[in-house]
Amino acid sequence: MRLKVSFRAPSDTGPLRPNKHAVQGFIYNMLKGTEYGARHDQPRFKFFTFSDFFKENSRWTFLVSSPDRDFIRALYSAIKEKDRLYIGTHELYLAELRKFNLPLKNRFQTGSPVVLYLDAEANEYFKLHAHRDLTFFLERLKENAEKKYNAFYDDDFILEGPIFDRMIPKVRKNGKLDVYVKVVKNGVPFPVIGSNWELLERDRIRPSERRFYRFIMDTGLGEKNSLGFGFLNPIRGGNSA
Repeated sequence: MRLKVSFRAPSDTGPLRPNKHAVQGFIYNMLKGTEYGARHDQPRFKFFTFSDFFKENSRWTFLVSSPDRDFIRALYSAIKEKDRLYIGTHELYLAELRKFNLPLKNRFQTGSPVVLYLDAEANEYFKLHAHRDLTFFLERLKENAEKKYNAFYDDDFILEGPIFDRMIPKVRKNGKLDVYVKVVKNGVPFPVIGSNWELLERDRIRPSERRFYRFIMDTGLGEKNSLGFGFLNPIRGGNSA
């Protein structure tokens, strides 16, 4: 399930790109007093993600997605009571708030960078441009997705074959494939490295795999989902699953 949040910003405001940790903090703050109020402190997968901000009809918008419908409903109920909202240092005015679902397709594109660790203990991120190991990337994506899915549904599902059959990365203007995102936490900046994708396609999603692919579409792909990474959008025109 998804939640669309659109804002009216002051006319003198340039591109709205709030720090991802501030957006995460905004979401957790909205959830205070709900059954999800302690989600931030729980040592477990958070099962939500959010997109980068984008401009739509002169409004700045971002999307939140989660396989937990009650999570989205709780967030919706909290935000709809507000006219003025604060994300980091930005004072914003709510223009639109809408819950919705999207049909599952077999083709996706990213709405925020996909992040994976090459070595989590060394805090080393996988860099698509530098490491150029698509096999590692696909295997780690699949392993991470299965682990989250099985934790959410208390299952032991294993996906047959690769998680995607066709992939087209989004190349930056400088020719690089990797995206460096500066995240600031408690005043301390740290980089998170990921990659954006124009196409992530599974040739055929079997009936037994539909729940799995809908799950990753809603919870996010890769790591650091609750920090706004790995957001997926189904591509219109793809085959229905």
